[in-house]
Amino acid sequence: MKGKVLFVLLAIAAIALLAVACQPAAPKFECKDKLGCIDIGPNDPIHIAYAMVVSGSDATLGQDTKYGAEIAIDDKGGKLLGHSIKFDGQDTGCNAEGGQAAATKIAADKTIVGVIGTNCSSEAVPGAPIISNAGLSMISPSNTAPYLTDPAKRQPGYFRTAHNDKVQGAVAAQFVYTQLKFTKVATIHDGGPYTEALANVFAENFKKLGGSAVIEAVNVGDKDMKPVLTRVAASKPELIYFPVFVAEGGFICAQMRDVPGLEKTVMMGADGIFTPDFLKACGKNVVGMYFSSPDFSVFKGYDEFVAKYLKKYNLKGTLAPFHAHSYDAMNMLFAALEKATVKDPDGTLHVQKQALRDAIAATKDFKGITGNLTCDPYGDCADPRIAVYQVNQDNLTKLEMPKTPIWKQAQ
Repeated sequence: MKGKVLFVLLAIAAIALLAVACQPAAPKFECKDKLGCIDIGPNDPIHIAYAMVVSGSDATLGQDTKYGAEIAIDDKGGKLLGHSIKFDGQDTGCNAEGGQAAATKIAADKTIVGVIGTNCSSEAVPGAPIISNAGLSMISPSNTAPYLTDPAKRQPGYFRTAHNDKVQGAVAAQFVYTQLKFTKVATIHDGGPYTEALANVFAENFKKLGGSAVIEAVNVGDKDMKPVLTRVAASKPELIYFPVFVAEGGFICAQMRDVPGLEKTVMMGADGIFTPDFLKACGKNVVGMYFSSPDFSVFKGYDEFVAKYLKKYNLKGTLAPFHAHSYDAMNMLFAALEKATVKDPDGTLHVQKQALRDAIAATKDFKGITGNLTCDPYGDCADPRIAVYQVNQDNLTKLEMPKTPIWKQAQ
């Protein structure tokens, strides 16, 4: 009896094996994506690159966004589509040369599936075409220059979760004119795509409201700001708006009170210097200064996110304004990768480049920390919320940027 049972079981097993053997093999993946595909072996990681400024006077801007992206990876359990996530990148230096060099290195690495970056808009002007022409897609958490999503100039692989400075400049002008009641202002930029555009948008909107504005410029690397401040003083402005970066901004702020006529002139900066490094660079003159920057008070789940940020990196305060935008950028990329990737039975992945780009572009009502993100046809995906902050003595003593806005844009 046992022999018969064994025989029957063996026969059933043989039939099952024969049935499996007779089934047609799964068709081999054939890439038909017009930009090509990136193949990832069953045991290989999904490789995402960053292009960020992580050294020099503006390093906190890049470190801050790198940290936000890394927390998004942590919250994903360090895996996507059953593969580990590799996240590394290139230092962009917050200048055009660094952006071009970083983009060239990233474009040459055929394992990279997507890019988070850049930080400074000057990096993206030469970098975005290189990344885009390589068939890759990049999402910036902190580029704000209008140039980058201008319909005539935008690269097809470029997207951002940061606001467009057409919004920030208008909000800053509204605050100065309607809340501070000032009618005469000056702006100072450094000639870069971010600083010049934001200064011009601010001035244009301030003039539309009924005020007057003088526009001046410094060069990147300048340390003696008294000549430009002396020219500015001649127009007797009530406020000077200088949306520049830490090095030049620190010198402007520190030297302002030494220029006749500017002893009591109000100062205002923007998100490029919304960092404790700027407080250190300026010193005592920074107390009372205003800043336009993202409105953290309306971010969703922001306190929990910041708690993770501070604990993971052993910090007392956040480093710059765009950590949450970077978290959202990484999660947008994850969602798009899940839609644009084909997975073989053995775990091999095929990331379709154009399909990935299309999936990012199709982002709609994505629930992020910074709001509900929807990409327009030119890569602006932010849910822009801008507020104004003011530094007090406690901020300077603790070297922490203010957390609570004193004024918000109307929604």
